[in-house]
Amino acid sequence: MTVNNTGKTAFVTGGAGGIGTAISQLLAMSGYNVAIGYNKSKEAAISLRDRLISAGANADAFFCDVTDIANVESAIDECNRKFGQIDVLVNNAGISEQKLFTDISPSEWRRMMDVNIDGVFNMTKTILPSMIRRKYGRIINVSSIWGMVGASCEVHYSTAKAAVIGFTKALAKEVAPCGITVNCVAPGVIETSMNGFLCDDEISCLKEEIPASRFGTPKEVAHCILNLADENSGYLTGQVISPNGGLVV
Repeated sequence: MTVNNTGKTAFVTGGAGGIGTAISQLLAMSGYNVAIGYNKSKEAAISLRDRLISAGANADAFFCDVTDIANVESAIDECNRKFGQIDVLVNNAGISEQKLFTDISPSEWRRMMDVNIDGVFNMTKTILPSMIRRKYGRIINVSSIWGMVGASCEVHYSTAKAAVIGFTKALAKEVAPCGITVNCVAPGVIETSMNGFLCDDEISCLKEEIPASRFGTPKEVAHCILNLADENSGYLTGQVISPNGGLVV
């Protein structure tokens, strides 16, 4: 298979996870150089990189703990040496947890914020200056439908993902004059391991609440991100796109 390279590079944090893998694959097969950022999933990231290269794409994997600004800077430097520059940043790395608010410990609260919102800050803070100098960039943050409407027993997760939406809207206004777009994708219920805690009855009940009568797929989320990454999407910024099957409209 021949992949026509766009000459542009996309860095995807959490790039070997459920949704991250779909994002990395679609961007790579659409002609982007893809930097697969990983923390604890080294084997999955290396395997994904090798599969993409075998398919004719240009990809590499980079260790990137988004909670550690020094490590982020090192990963970005390594990526720049490999690909030259980063044109598209996909802030996809995230964690979730179901727990009553009264049972959330201070350390669990802090960890949720460290990964889900501080990680977005660290990555964007490191990459944005070069985008400003070049007057071009696409920043795409992955939030959640629960960041839009809140979820019972997920107060810390909902809070962090709501912060991602606020971050997106504010930064979009700030950097629009520099030719940089900042948008957010807030998926609904997607078929990933994050939903592995649900039993069959819970899955059935949840699907009944969704007008589309099914969970979404990682590939459907990836297609939203691909569209936002396109160089022709320069007038679309500060928006929250939510592939959720009609659950929230």
